[in-house]
Amino acid sequence: MFSDPPFCVEDVWALPTPGGPDDPHRLVEWFTSAGGTERPSAAYRVLFAIRWKLGALLGWDEPGTGIGTRVRTLRDRLPDDLRDGTRGPDPTTVPFTSVYETDTEWVAETANRTVHAAMHIGWLPDDSGIGYHGQMAVLVKPDGLFGRVYMTMIVPFRYLLVYPALLCSIGRGWVRQPESPPA
Repeated sequence: MFSDPPFCVEDVWALPTPGGPDDPHRLVEWFTSAGGTERPSAAYRVLFAIRWKLGALLGWDEPGTGIGTRVRTLRDRLPDDLRDGTRGPDPTTVPFTSVYETDTEWVAETANRTVHAAMHIGWLPDDSGIGYHGQMAVLVKPDGLFGRVYMTMIVPFRYLLVYPALLCSIGRGWVRQPESPPA
Protein backbone atom coordinates (compact mmCIF):
# COMPACT_ATOMS: atom_id res chain seq x y z
CA MET A 1 0.00 0.00 0.00
CA PHE A 2 2.83 2.43 0.89
CA SER A 3 6.25 2.56 -0.70
CA ASP A 4 7.81 3.06 2.74
CA PRO A 5 9.22 -0.01 4.48
CA PRO A 6 6.97 -1.32 7.26
CA PHE A 7 7.33 -0.67 10.96
CA CYS A 8 8.48 -3.59 13.09
CA VAL A 9 7.09 -4.32 16.54
CA GLU A 10 10.03 -3.69 18.83
CA ASP A 11 8.45 -4.29 22.24
CA VAL A 12 5.08 -4.93 23.90
CA TRP A 13 4.33 -4.69 27.65
CA ALA A 14 1.31 -5.11 29.86
CA LEU A 15 1.29 -1.94 31.95
CA PRO A 16 0.73 -2.05 35.72
CA THR A 17 -2.32 0.22 35.38
CA PRO A 18 -5.39 -1.61 36.73
CA GLY A 19 -8.70 0.05 36.08
CA GLY A 20 -12.19 -0.12 34.74
CA PRO A 21 -13.75 0.09 31.29
CA ASP A 22 -13.97 3.89 31.38
CA ASP A 23 -10.30 4.57 32.20
CA PRO A 24 -8.49 4.63 28.82
CA HIS A 25 -8.70 8.41 28.36
CA ARG A 26 -7.57 8.88 31.97
CA LEU A 27 -4.54 6.68 31.21
CA VAL A 28 -3.67 8.75 28.14
CA GLU A 29 -4.10 12.05 30.01
CA TRP A 30 -1.95 10.78 32.89
CA PHE A 31 0.63 9.21 30.57
CA THR A 32 1.08 12.37 28.49
CA SER A 33 1.40 14.59 31.56
CA ALA A 34 4.41 14.82 33.82
CA GLY A 35 2.61 12.32 36.10
CA GLY A 36 3.07 9.58 33.54
CA THR A 37 6.80 9.61 34.03
CA GLU A 38 7.09 9.62 37.80
CA ARG A 39 10.72 9.95 38.82
CA PRO A 40 12.51 6.96 37.25
CA SER A 41 15.69 5.38 38.58
CA ALA A 42 19.07 7.09 38.47
CA ALA A 43 20.30 4.62 35.83
CA TYR A 44 17.31 5.45 33.63
CA ARG A 45 17.90 9.20 34.00
CA VAL A 46 21.64 8.85 33.27
CA LEU A 47 21.05 6.75 30.14
CA PHE A 48 18.59 9.26 28.74
CA ALA A 49 20.85 12.19 29.62
CA ILE A 50 23.65 10.47 27.67
CA ARG A 51 21.29 9.77 24.75
CA TRP A 52 20.13 13.41 24.56
CA LYS A 53 23.70 14.70 24.86
CA LEU A 54 24.89 12.37 22.05
CA GLY A 55 21.89 13.38 19.97
CA ALA A 56 22.76 17.06 20.39
CA LEU A 57 26.46 16.53 19.63
CA LEU A 58 25.86 14.30 16.58
CA GLY A 59 22.79 16.10 15.22
CA TRP A 60 20.45 13.10 15.63
CA ASP A 61 17.54 15.22 16.81
CA GLU A 62 17.84 18.33 14.67
CA PRO A 63 14.56 19.79 13.35
CA GLY A 64 15.15 18.52 9.81
CA THR A 65 15.29 14.92 11.03
CA GLY A 66 11.77 14.66 12.41
CA ILE A 67 8.11 14.33 11.55
CA GLY A 68 7.05 16.37 8.53
CA THR A 69 10.61 16.85 7.30
CA ARG A 70 12.54 13.55 7.05
CA VAL A 71 9.42 11.39 7.39
CA ARG A 72 5.71 11.81 6.74
CA THR A 73 3.47 11.81 9.76
CA LEU A 74 1.48 8.64 10.30
CA ARG A 75 -1.64 10.79 10.65
CA ASP A 76 -1.57 11.45 6.89
CA ARG A 77 -1.77 7.70 6.29
CA LEU A 78 -4.73 6.96 8.54
CA PRO A 79 -8.14 5.88 7.29
CA ASP A 80 -10.68 8.71 7.24
CA ASP A 81 -12.43 7.73 10.47
CA LEU A 82 -9.19 7.95 12.48
CA ARG A 83 -7.81 11.00 10.67
CA ASP A 84 -11.07 12.88 11.18
CA GLY A 85 -11.25 11.84 14.83
CA THR A 86 -9.50 13.09 17.92
CA ARG A 87 -5.73 13.49 17.75
CA GLY A 88 -5.25 13.25 21.51
CA PRO A 89 -2.77 15.10 23.73
CA ASP A 90 0.93 15.39 22.98
CA PRO A 91 3.25 14.06 25.70
CA THR A 92 4.90 16.79 27.75
CA THR A 93 8.06 14.94 28.79
CA VAL A 94 9.14 13.02 25.66
CA PRO A 95 9.53 14.20 22.05
CA PHE A 96 6.45 12.44 20.64
CA THR A 97 3.51 13.91 18.71
CA SER A 98 0.03 12.48 19.07
CA VAL A 99 -1.36 10.75 15.97
CA TYR A 100 -4.84 9.68 17.12
CA GLU A 101 -6.93 8.67 20.12
CA THR A 102 -10.04 6.48 20.28
CA ASP A 103 -12.02 5.14 23.21
CA THR A 104 -9.54 2.24 23.65
CA GLU A 105 -6.22 3.34 22.13
CA TRP A 106 -3.81 6.21 21.59
CA VAL A 107 -0.83 6.48 19.24
CA ALA A 108 2.04 8.96 19.21
CA GLU A 109 5.10 9.13 16.98
CA THR A 110 8.62 10.52 16.88
CA ALA A 111 11.40 10.61 14.34
CA ASN A 112 15.07 11.50 14.32
CA ARG A 113 18.21 10.33 12.49
CA THR A 114 18.01 6.90 14.15
CA VAL A 115 14.34 5.86 13.76
CA HIS A 116 10.76 6.71 13.00
CA ALA A 117 8.90 5.23 15.98
CA ALA A 118 5.30 4.86 17.08
CA MET A 119 4.10 4.26 20.62
CA HIS A 120 0.70 2.57 20.93
CA ILE A 121 -1.21 2.54 24.22
CA GLY A 122 -4.22 0.24 24.31
CA TRP A 123 -6.78 -0.47 27.03
CA LEU A 124 -7.55 -4.18 27.36
CA PRO A 125 -9.53 -6.52 29.60
CA ASP A 126 -7.29 -8.27 32.10
CA ASP A 127 -7.04 -12.06 32.44
CA SER A 128 -9.84 -12.16 35.02
CA GLY A 129 -12.28 -10.61 32.55
CA ILE A 130 -13.40 -8.21 35.29
CA GLY A 131 -10.84 -5.40 35.19
CA TYR A 132 -8.75 -3.66 32.55
CA HIS A 133 -5.17 -2.48 32.12
CA GLY A 134 -3.01 -0.60 29.68
CA GLN A 135 -0.71 -2.18 27.15
CA MET A 136 2.13 -0.38 25.42
CA ALA A 137 3.67 -1.37 22.11
CA VAL A 138 6.61 0.34 20.42
CA LEU A 139 6.96 0.03 16.66
CA VAL A 140 10.08 1.23 14.88
CA LYS A 141 11.43 1.81 11.43
CA PRO A 142 15.22 2.28 11.72
CA ASP A 143 16.75 4.98 9.54
CA GLY A 144 19.09 2.99 7.29
CA LEU A 145 22.15 1.05 8.40
CA PHE A 146 22.98 3.57 11.13
CA GLY A 147 19.50 3.22 12.63
CA ARG A 148 19.68 -0.59 12.59
CA VAL A 149 23.11 -0.56 14.26
CA TYR A 150 21.90 1.96 16.86
CA MET A 151 18.80 -0.12 17.68
CA THR A 152 20.94 -3.27 18.03
CA MET A 153 23.44 -1.51 20.30
CA ILE A 154 20.81 -0.24 22.73
CA VAL A 155 19.00 -3.59 23.22
CA PRO A 156 20.85 -4.56 26.42
CA PHE A 157 20.30 -1.12 27.94
CA ARG A 158 16.59 -1.20 27.12
CA TYR A 159 16.01 -4.63 28.64
CA LEU A 160 18.29 -4.34 31.67
CA LEU A 161 17.78 -0.72 32.69
CA VAL A 162 15.17 1.23 30.78
CA TYR A 163 12.14 -1.08 30.69
CA PRO A 164 12.26 -2.30 34.30
CA ALA A 165 12.64 1.29 35.55
CA LEU A 166 9.92 2.58 33.22
CA LEU A 167 7.40 -0.09 34.21
CA CYS A 168 8.13 0.43 37.90
CA SER A 169 7.69 4.17 37.52
CA ILE A 170 4.41 3.73 35.63
CA GLY A 171 3.05 1.34 38.24
CA ARG A 172 4.00 3.59 41.17
CA GLY A 173 2.56 6.67 39.54
CA TRP A 174 -0.68 5.04 38.42
CA VAL A 175 -1.64 3.74 41.86
CA ARG A 176 -0.79 7.11 43.46
CA GLN A 177 -3.38 8.94 41.39
CA PRO A 178 -6.27 10.18 43.52
CA GLU A 179 -8.83 8.56 41.18
CA SER A 180 -6.86 5.36 40.67
CA PRO A 181 -8.70 2.15 41.54
CA PRO A 182 -7.12 -0.11 44.15
CA ALA A 183 -4.43 -2.37 42.74
